[in-house]
Amino acid sequence: MRNILIVVDMQKDFVTGALASAEAQAILPEVMAKISEYDRAGKEIIFTRDTHGEDYMQTNEGKHLPVPHCIKGTDGWQICSALTDGLFAEKDYTVVDKPSFGYTGWREVIAAQEADGSDLQIELIGVCTDICVVSNALILKAYYPEATVNADAGCWC
Repeated sequence: MRNILIVVDMQKDFVTGALASAEAQAILPEVMAKISEYDRAGKEIIFTRDTHGEDYMQTNEGKHLPVPHCIKGTDGWQICSALTDGLFAEKDYTVVDKPSFGYTGWREVIAAQEADGSDLQIELIGVCTDICVVSNALILKAYYPEATVNADAGCWC
């Protein structure tokens, strides 16, 4: 069984920047513990980054959420420093830049041995649960109907 942890959008703009929330800051210890657990066990860890261009305000999302955030290359686009400093500084995890709530390129990132995903156990954690975590969980389940896909409620907001 292949175990994968997907850490969704734990970026500076969602934790301490433009769209910061107390809830995102509060889950940091649990997120760090979950990443450590997977890392110690030698399991796969994938980070996603919400990724927008300089034209964000002209996009459909920008017209409905008029707060520039996660603009590619900016400090706010980077993974939260609590996760990249210290414990995880020397790690080389896979990072996926996703231009939308849900990422449709999972098949290229997760090359399942079994087409139906029966060899996969995927756990998602992170921010914007009602949009980004759920969107990606549903896409993954659609691509891999026999995979076990879940989210840890202690590690999302």
